[in-house]
Amino acid sequence: MAENDSLEEPVCTFWPRVIQGALIGFFFVTLGFIAHYYYAAQPIDDLQAQVHDLSLQIDQLKQEQAMPAMVLNRYRNSICYIFGVYQVGFEGQQPSFRARISGSGFVVEDGLLATNRHVAEPWYGDAEAAALINKGAKPKLEKLVAFFPGLSTPVNISPLELSAQGDLAIVRIEGSKAARQIEALPLADQTPPPGELVAVIGYPMGILGMVAKSPQAVYERLAYRHDDQGSANELAALSLIRPSATYGHLGDVVGDKLIYDAPTAHGGSGGPVFNSQGQVIGINEAYIDGFSGGTLGISVQALRPLIAAAEKKSQVVSRLPSN
Repeated sequence: MAENDSLEEPVCTFWPRVIQGALIGFFFVTLGFIAHYYYAAQPIDDLQAQVHDLSLQIDQLKQEQAMPAMVLNRYRNSICYIFGVYQVGFEGQQPSFRARISGSGFVVEDGLLATNRHVAEPWYGDAEAAALINKGAKPKLEKLVAFFPGLSTPVNISPLELSAQGDLAIVRIEGSKAARQIEALPLADQTPPPGELVAVIGYPMGILGMVAKSPQAVYERLAYRHDDQGSANELAALSLIRPSATYGHLGDVVGDKLIYDAPTAHGGSGGPVFNSQGQVIGINEAYIDGFSGGTLGISVQALRPLIAAAEKKSQVVSRLPSN
């Protein structure tokens, strides 16, 4: 019996070892298959992810390219052309000089427009006017009116709040119920980082710019007329008060200064600067001659305190008895 027992022992231990070996082999084969299919599928997943990211970038690019047209078509009627006449002179004498001004503005609240201070108070930053004022001359605003797309006649406006720190102003629309009901533009909560697409809307070249793009018959009638107010009135009556849009990229942000390469010209001062989401991030201020990337604006964040102050002042003015 002992001999038989010694013969059966290897048989008893053989099968467990075979089964264990088979299981181990199956585990490694299975692991190999999993690894094979995982690494084989991985490049496909990566490619799909890259295609997805590329599609998102293309969609974003299309949206950005369509943005200037979108904001122009949607917010055109809220962006006005500002025309004015001012003089500087000494009391009891003829004015030392008299000049016209041309600029842009946009609705920020019911009855309130944002623009540059040098549009609302045109002797601001004017070296010739400053020299006379330092000698005792007095500046006077003879006329300040706004022409809105969709309105056949201009509306009177008056400076309400002027910035003491920068080239910003809030002006009040006087009288016109239609103009006071025009939609306010959406203001961005934050200034975007450099590199973002921006659109600038306004009236570069003023009356000359609008006449230049008017129908041929209107152009021939107004092109050589030396009467900006009369030409603007006729353009308004013909529904030809129309702002223009240019676009570029935000090159830098320094404090409340915006630097971008969207081109502009005289008359575009005070127009809104939009981000790629169609929100106003700034107010167009100036441009540097000979440098296409040197258009300057002021962040809308610097405008917010001015709007709040103007709203309070406007409420007080509206409660005053009319003459």
